[in-house]
Amino acid sequence: MKTKNLNQKTELLLGAGLDVLHQESCEWLETVAFWKDETKFFSYLLRKKDSRESDFTIMLSNLDSLHKSLFDYLADDIVEHEKFLARLEMGEKGLSDGAYRKKHRKLGQQMEFFGSDFKEFKKMVFGFVKKL
Repeated sequence: MKTKNLNQKTELLLGAGLDVLHQESCEWLETVAFWKDETKFFSYLLRKKDSRESDFTIMLSNLDSLHKSLFDYLADDIVEHEKFLARLEMGEKGLSDGAYRKKHRKLGQQMEFFGSDFKEFKKMVFGFVKKL
């Protein structure tokens, strides 16, 4: 059974020109940089608000560190993807437009997944801080 992609934007973009996909990759890098800044703020907030080092604080701090690492890996993948595009546009043999688009789709799915996961993390942090 074939499932339908719920994100219509993704389907439209993957049929778009490479310049449009490049722009989306740049937006992803900006988003990841923003997420990384937010994790720094959450670390500061958690350290400032709860000096007791409760189990929940430790868990949130560990999640915060995990997100930082994941965002670094995701940013590295996007940069590599952009390098692939540069090589593709220079006409390097053995590279295909289809492979670039397939990787772009995968990165888009990762961005959606991490974005959703990070929203849940932020809800936990804000809920915890409100209780203090």
